[in-house]
Amino acid sequence: MVYPLPAALISCGDINGKMNLLTISWLGTICSDPPMCYISVRPGRYSYDMIKESGEFVINLTTSDIAKVTDWCGVKSGRDFDKFKESGLTPAHATLVKCPVVAEAPISIECRVTEIKKLGSHDMFIADVINIIADDRYIDSETGAFNLAAAGIMAYSHGNYYSLGKRIGKFGWSVMKPKTKRRIERL
Repeated sequence: MVYPLPAALISCGDINGKMNLLTISWLGTICSDPPMCYISVRPGRYSYDMIKESGEFVINLTTSDIAKVTDWCGVKSGRDFDKFKESGLTPAHATLVKCPVVAEAPISIECRVTEIKKLGSHDMFIADVINIIADDRYIDSETGAFNLAAAGIMAYSHGNYYSLGKRIGKFGWSVMKPKTKRRIERL
């Protein structure tokens, strides 16, 4: 298995306005141009039919601050609980999809399903990313980049949750030439 993975809260809603959350780690990026991602969901999960019928979902990345409710949303069923109410998480309006975003999430990725692939234990919902909502507190004012360390994004690996954040390098740093200081000689 490929680990670690994001521990994400997937928010969804059916055509009648019913909302649900489920915790998923089987998800990822498929393509950057056009932006596409996927989630894999067991057909027996309560949210499966909501996502299939509406064709929309939101990937809400989670943090150490909401780790416990993220786990709770993964072990409890929306058939038995109103997960927004019971977890204390706040549903907020998305920009382009009809299902809610999780207000406490530092990043919410609005998705529209383009294909469902039946695979085995899970079906893969392939989706276009149609909007991203990022909490301004974690956007670097100089670069416009998302500050992962400040957000405390959470990952999942072999039944455990971890907080991410320590930067060890950047893309291409292994082949970059060291910057040399120019020495200015005075006459």
